[in-house]
Amino acid sequence: MTLFYDEVSIQVRAGAGGNGCVSFRREKYVPFGGPNGGNGGAGGSVYLRVNAHLNSLVALARQRHYRAENGVHGQGKSRHGANADDLYIDVPPGTVVRDAESGELIGDLMAEGQTLLVARGGRGGRGNEAFKGATRQTPRFAERGEPGQERRLVLELRLIADVGIVGKPNAGKSTLLSVVSAARPKIADYPFTTLSPTLGVVEVDGDIFVMADIPGLIEGAHEGAGLGIQFLRHVARTRLLVHLVDGASPDPVADYRAINTELEAHSPDLAARPQIVALNKMDLTDAEAKLRALRRAVGADVGTVHGISAVTGEGVQALMRAVVERLAALPPEEPPEEVYVFRPHERERTDVTITQEEPGVYRLAGEEIERLAKMTDWSSYEAAERFERILAARGIAAKLEEAGVELGDTVLIGDIELEWQ
Repeated sequence: MTLFYDEVSIQVRAGAGGNGCVSFRREKYVPFGGPNGGNGGAGGSVYLRVNAHLNSLVALARQRHYRAENGVHGQGKSRHGANADDLYIDVPPGTVVRDAESGELIGDLMAEGQTLLVARGGRGGRGNEAFKGATRQTPRFAERGEPGQERRLVLELRLIADVGIVGKPNAGKSTLLSVVSAARPKIADYPFTTLSPTLGVVEVDGDIFVMADIPGLIEGAHEGAGLGIQFLRHVARTRLLVHLVDGASPDPVADYRAINTELEAHSPDLAARPQIVALNKMDLTDAEAKLRALRRAVGADVGTVHGISAVTGEGVQALMRAVVERLAALPPEEPPEEVYVFRPHERERTDVTITQEEPGVYRLAGEEIERLAKMTDWSSYEAAERFERILAARGIAAKLEEAGVELGDTVLIGDIELEWQ
């Protein structure tokens, strides 16, 4: 049996940049050969990519860790390392991406082939050839490659359908979808009749639309009862709701109102979505009386209340034609608002903050300075000296001393721990 996954958490890690190379020309007859260490290549970035052939996140549930390749290290003779290939992870259309720790919305993937950068690859370190200058003829250091970005993501699938069928458990939603489309959902008589949302393509007089059978709602679904909150998300993208009421229920009017209460509690926008109401199981003996009662109670608000029997087919064609007419009158779905995405190597923030974490321990934070610390080869005296000059030239050293840093104190920059001298 293939399981339907509509939410999954994955860990992604971009590749680190390759290290720069320390090298000098060694040709015969060139006694004073200069530096010729090449730069490292950039690490591979991680992208999510929409694949219209997918309809579940099951593949990502089976493999939850993804890592792009690292860039190749630079070499002597001015040979630069190759950039690593980017890693693409295919997801179904309708995937919403959030940062697992902050909850921040990163992207909303809808269109076939759409890509979203979720972890950027590290920059390649510069070789010693790049540091040659008028005052430094023979630099004996190079940069380390920048580490790749790593993060945990929560992917949530919201099915893309024109019409969503909502209603109490056992209202007959799966049966209706099975008779109007080629979909074959699993049907049985228990509270959650449908174990996962099912999509069906419906054709009526040449018009085609996609209908989603949403698992049955129960009271308290918006609070998570019966897994209702996971199921409610799939109604979010539909333009029209078919509200199917169970004709075998003792009180169809109360059922109708309970479902709308759950929709309102989950999302006022959902509750405002247009509905077509239908009472199912008209083949039962007392269904006519219940249909009249439902029409008296809600007809003024929703218009025609249809009476159907998904088992015998009574009224089903008329209901589907009403769906087509209502869809044609509705405005097309608005594309989602553009959201922030991570783009490779945007201009970094150069501002820094200094905080004292405890006596004798200070933290220096800032995008650019943290990256420079990560890319510094601390085993090289010249590289460490260069970093000290950067701190002095940008006034950061003076700010640290103003904050109270003294000789022998510890200065933290990202994961780097330095002793102030």
